[in-house]
Amino acid sequence: MGRDPLRCGLTVYEFEKYPAPSQHEVNELVRRHPFALIVSNGGGASGAPTATHTPVIIERMAADGGFVGGELLGHIARKNPQWQQLSDGESVLLIFSGPHDYVSPTTYADDPNVPTWDYAAVHLTARVTVLEGADDGVHVVTRTVEDLEALEPTAWDMTNSLPTFERIVGGIVSFRFEVIEQRAVFKVSQDKPHEVRQRVAAASRARGCPYGDVAELVERIGGDA
Repeated sequence: MGRDPLRCGLTVYEFEKYPAPSQHEVNELVRRHPFALIVSNGGGASGAPTATHTPVIIERMAADGGFVGGELLGHIARKNPQWQQLSDGESVLLIFSGPHDYVSPTTYADDPNVPTWDYAAVHLTARVTVLEGADDGVHVVTRTVEDLEALEPTAWDMTNSLPTFERIVGGIVSFRFEVIEQRAVFKVSQDKPHEVRQRVAAASRARGCPYGDVAELVERIGGDA
């Protein structure tokens, strides 16, 4: 069994003044930004961590509405050797990145000052179960399509493509993740006065919010809005 990410320090640093404003915000970030990183230990050069970008979707929330005790699903290409480095029950880290953007000191309207970066991210540590069977693969793929199509203005009906899924699903390996720890950071200028946050949001929109609509979070999540 590989080393546990909890023992190796592979988790997000939580700033006391930038906590997740609510469990709902954490849940929505994961749901709306499902293209995650699966990080495991020991597969890279000299024992460095291995990471794969892939959709990871919510299968079941915990009884209290959070992630700890709930389950997520993901899959990677069978040709990707990372799955062969994983054992059932081993811990992996799932990283979900939300909107983020650079903040120029020009938005603060005072000197001296320093630039920073606003962002939101959720890290979930989970015990993995490797699902090699075709039936499991079809389930994970169809659940992934359901969740991602739910974010589209008009959902695609996959019914006619299910035989194609069944024919090619042997090319993937799927996973079930049982979440055992949640960490989150929502650093969105909430320590700044309302008028500064408004300028930060406006500047991000003027640049085109290249990394997602962080301006919406800056405007919505604040101390004296």
